[in-house]
Amino acid sequence: MWGGGIAGFATANSLAKHYPDAKISLIEALKFGQGTSSRNAGFIIDLPHNLDGLEANVEQDRKIYELNCFAINYLKEIVEEKQIPCQWQKAGKYMCAHEESNLKGLDNFERHLKPCGFSFERIKAKELEKRLGTAYYKEAVYTPDNILLNPSALMRGLIKSLPKNVKVFEQSPVLELEYGKKKRLKTPLGSIECDILVLCLDSHLEEFGLIKNRQAPIFTYASLSESLSDEEFNKFFKDIKPYGLTSAHPAGTTIRFTPDNRIFIRNLLHFLPNLTCSKHHLREAFNQHRISFEARFPQLKHKKFDFTWGGMLCMSLNHQSVFGKFLDGVYGIGASNGVGMAKGVYLGHYLADLIAGKKSQNLDFIIKNNKASFVPPEPLRSVGAKIRLLYEQKNAAGDI
Repeated sequence: MWGGGIAGFATANSLAKHYPDAKISLIEALKFGQGTSSRNAGFIIDLPHNLDGLEANVEQDRKIYELNCFAINYLKEIVEEKQIPCQWQKAGKYMCAHEESNLKGLDNFERHLKPCGFSFERIKAKELEKRLGTAYYKEAVYTPDNILLNPSALMRGLIKSLPKNVKVFEQSPVLELEYGKKKRLKTPLGSIECDILVLCLDSHLEEFGLIKNRQAPIFTYASLSESLSDEEFNKFFKDIKPYGLTSAHPAGTTIRFTPDNRIFIRNLLHFLPNLTCSKHHLREAFNQHRISFEARFPQLKHKKFDFTWGGMLCMSLNHQSVFGKFLDGVYGIGASNGVGMAKGVYLGHYLADLIAGKKSQNLDFIIKNNKASFVPPEPLRSVGAKIRLLYEQKNAAGDI
């Protein structure tokens, strides 16, 4: 196994149960708890999320919901059994709109929720302010079953929970990779030879020649405020429970009010094909986060940010993932499309089933509906992606 994020964990964990006598290695270039699965906003979303104005497909939406719920229960059982301290909470999720023009995003979301019978609540400004501690948003759709947590704490706990036949190696970047009957991976500290190789690398997947023109790496950024004082909490947030909100516009701002009384802000998108963000990008993000934070919480504009960081989203044009067999004995997962915490779990679990030859209707659905579409090669990819991101962020307007 190569890639120690949520998909790599789920694949290794499920393979270990299929093959209890096998030796399984899980290799990660960074420390566990530092990658994309640990840098996100900490949502595990139960409902279909990437809608893009498409008409509702009840059968497909219900199946995605079923798979997402499977992933949530899969993780919940481990968190409870191993007592992983990751602030797991069934808090629901608010999808919010500030701009009148972006209320259509809420309407579109409702069009997917109603035919499937999914529970939701449409909330207007005054009631919304009572729940969020900000008067910034005009309306929201609240859905009750989303999970919020500390993603880095979750990932560190999950890695520690792996069965004994899984050996983990962190800070082990792969320098050379040989395909053949035996696959060989060389790292700075040694090499591993295996019969079956699984790559759960998201944006890094195309670097190794197994797929081409299927993914686009998009950087986004987050900041986390210092904790509110007891006085600030009692004055502004006394009756407000920890929450998470996403924007009705796909390029809008994500907000969390965390259990330790901090404000989390995430926004700004860059297409960076070199898979690296610079200090300039982080400074730009920090400045935008201050604007977004102070617009929503003017009563807290004196509060500093303790942390600002960036991380990658791996996107495909049709919002479908890369999944399956690439070569004899070589499998992989990519293009998590910003919903990787749930999707990574069920893709990893069912990739293990595919390797083990275990068939199911869920696996058939995943194979059919995870075929990432063609992305134009460079320089068209860069030109198109940058134009699209500028267009979306301009239209998001005040929802950034």
